[in-house]
Amino acid sequence: MSLKDKLASLLRGSKANEPAPEVQGTVQAQAAQEPPSAPSFAAADPTVVQLSSDHPLQQLYQMRRKEAGSLPAPRVCIDEDGVLPEDFVRQEKARLETALRRMCSTRLKVLRGSSNNKPKPKKGEEADAKAEVKPDAVDALPWFFLSNDKIYAWVLVFPPNSEGKELSRELLLRAMDEAGISFGVDYRLIDRLSHDDSRYFNLFLLAKGKPAFDGRNGNIVDYVPRVIERVLQTDEYDQVDYAALNLIHNVEEGQELCRVIRPTEGEPGRTVLDQEIPAKSGKDVPLPKGRNTEISEDGDALIASIAGHVEFTGRSFQVKPVLDISGDVDFSTGNIKFLGDVNIQGDVLTGFTVRAMGSIWVGGVVEAGSTVEAGGDLTVVKGILGDGTTSIRSHRCVFSKYVENATICARENLQTDAIINGSIYCDGQVVVRSGRGSIIGGRIWAAQKVTATSVGAKSECRTSIALGGLPCTNFELELAKRELKDLEIEKEKLECMLDSPVKTSILAKLGMKLSAAELKVEQLEEDLRGSDEPGKKNEGRLECSTAHPGTEISFGEETVRLRQENQQCIVKMVNGEIVVM
Repeated sequence: MSLKDKLASLLRGSKANEPAPEVQGTVQAQAAQEPPSAPSFAAADPTVVQLSSDHPLQQLYQMRRKEAGSLPAPRVCIDEDGVLPEDFVRQEKARLETALRRMCSTRLKVLRGSSNNKPKPKKGEEADAKAEVKPDAVDALPWFFLSNDKIYAWVLVFPPNSEGKELSRELLLRAMDEAGISFGVDYRLIDRLSHDDSRYFNLFLLAKGKPAFDGRNGNIVDYVPRVIERVLQTDEYDQVDYAALNLIHNVEEGQELCRVIRPTEGEPGRTVLDQEIPAKSGKDVPLPKGRNTEISEDGDALIASIAGHVEFTGRSFQVKPVLDISGDVDFSTGNIKFLGDVNIQGDVLTGFTVRAMGSIWVGGVVEAGSTVEAGGDLTVVKGILGDGTTSIRSHRCVFSKYVENATICARENLQTDAIINGSIYCDGQVVVRSGRGSIIGGRIWAAQKVTATSVGAKSECRTSIALGGLPCTNFELELAKRELKDLEIEKEKLECMLDSPVKTSILAKLGMKLSAAELKVEQLEEDLRGSDEPGKKNEGRLECSTAHPGTEISFGEETVRLRQENQQCIVKMVNGEIVVM
């Protein structure tokens, strides 16, 4: 190497570590070929306030770093332990973001104002350009953020400027006293913040109050069911045990029907400002006391005052007396008219009448010529065997093994294994699916639905199925018109008799009966006219596995007669026409 080259090498000593031009070009080319690494994005923590680069808190942080050097990054987390409800965190975080930005902007103005307060030179004097002007001292500032319900209080400490006082325990306690924070304070946090490296620009949960707890309302614990299920269950042989369907729930005298659980008092809370949060006490509930029930001495239980059948009427429990007949309804018992429920272990023999305001349970059969009327449910374990004059009425459901040659009016549903030559009026559903599941002959009128395994017979005996309307109301109208006609005939006979005081007395009583019968007919006809809507007439449907020819199906005045056997048959009214599917 020549002397000239050595001198040039010494002059280039500061660039000795740089790569040669050709090497540098190779490195740049390789760097250009390498794809830039994709930035990693972490999922945003919903409890942390995201601070943009131009946020006033970030500006305060940068000012502090210039004065103090290294400093932990700011972190504003409203739920560090993750124990607060999500809705609460979301609402308070929105409030915190607004309040924090406002406070940081104010603090920023204070610090900048302290730096700009330089003394002006006096007239005739030259200011020394090299003289240092110290800014005004600004001490550390604890800033408190309280939740909307004042249950939680957080603290975020702003650092001082270079001339101000650092955070101390006394300064923090004095600030808390001025803010009124005195309940549920974490004093261990206060001791730690006075010397912790991360005490500035970080949000800490300083105090936690005590939330109020409202008292629980009173409650009623029932020992007897309020609703009795009226659903028959079939066994593996598709048979129903009607004897097991006892809809009468008997209780003994003094037996508890229900008990009240008293309400609890509310527990008041406390805010971090040591203010009481009122709490509501639970509401008391009255015992559902009804007929033949009484409240116990301690006032916490409802007991039966008599032995009988308990029933919930919708507002209260009531105990109905139960009449138990160990044998048949015959000449030994006579006709029965009872205000409660009736349990008959035997049969209802021919010509006898059983009327009850409650439910009736018959362990045997209801024979021909009998009349049974139940204000509740009627259960006949062995079936109803009539002769065309047997009359059965129930204001709820009828359950029977079979029905033959009887007239039945059920306000709710009828469920049986077979119906033969019956006259059925049902405002609910007629279900004939268990056992034989056959409907043969007679007329079935159901407001909602008729479902059976088989309808009609191969002999094409006439079987009529009517759907929709108000079957029970029509049945009562038929009875009322028949009664009115009988009274008119009786009146005509009386008028042909010779005048006498007896005739006058009988005619007066008969006139009152006629007036009552006429009013009843008019009322029923008005009820039918009020419900005489196309939608009412078109309601209802027939579902059966087999529908034999000779079966007539009607909706109001529209009637169709099946000419052939139909399998898996469904009949309903569509657009004013009867459709057989």
